[in-house]
Amino acid sequence: MRPQVGDKAPDFSAEVVGAETGEVSLADLKDKRVVLVFYPKDATPGCTTQACALRDGWDELRNKAEIFGVSVDDAKSHARFIEKQQLPYPLLADPEKKMVEAYGVWVEKSMYGRTFMGTERTTFVIDAEGRIETVLAKVRPKEHFDKLLAALS
Repeated sequence: MRPQVGDKAPDFSAEVVGAETGEVSLADLKDKRVVLVFYPKDATPGCTTQACALRDGWDELRNKAEIFGVSVDDAKSHARFIEKQQLPYPLLADPEKKMVEAYGVWVEKSMYGRTFMGTERTTFVIDAEGRIETVLAKVRPKEHFDKLLAALS
């Protein structure tokens, strides 16, 4: 079940890929505003559009929160995606699907008449007390940046 505005954010621990490497948990980010941008897959058209919009607007976002992209791709895939798209923010690797399940974004999807499990494109803003402040669910890649910027303002 997806956490709602006002709920305590599910804790997590995940491998960080990007400027820093290692592990990060929500507890490590205590007293900070955190944004988790869940997206389906590295290097796919919609996810690249969304990631590059965040990259291009980074100066407007960087001081508003700790921002992480999250997908079920592994660290090697994330490293390639960051390098190819020159992403200035870190990505969290969730290949065991612990985060996507905890945040309720691992859902049944359908495309071309075929159903499968996948990550729903959803962003969570978590306040400094660890509560869900905003949920941007099923957001379109081209609209995501503007919606996130508005939520953080």
